[in-house]
Amino acid sequence: MRIDLVPLRSDALLMLARAGDVLTINGEAFDFTPLPEGASLPAEAIDSDWFAGPVERIDGRLHLTLTLPHGPRAPEATRFPAALEIEDDGPVPVQAWTEVEEEENNAED
Repeated sequence: MRIDLVPLRSDALLMLARAGDVLTINGEAFDFTPLPEGASLPAEAIDSDWFAGPVERIDGRLHLTLTLPHGPRAPEATRFPAALEIEDDGPVPVQAWTEVEEEENNAED
């Protein structure tokens, strides 16, 4: 599974987990098992504001784009995130930028 990320200024939290072709976003499961090879499901067809682009199956792998929330002073790595290449099931690590991190960075200045 490949997840591209689109940064978005928001105080929301993003927690992801993968189980095969099922992606769980903040506790809500999205099952893309029925999506056939070469098919594309537009973001508008998915009942979630987290999807920022279509979900596609290319060479047997799911490719999708999600929004990545971040704080007002997010570092460059969060504002210009690299794609996530997910091979294993389980929690998906996401570059988070929370108020706690912001406060810690301010304390270092």
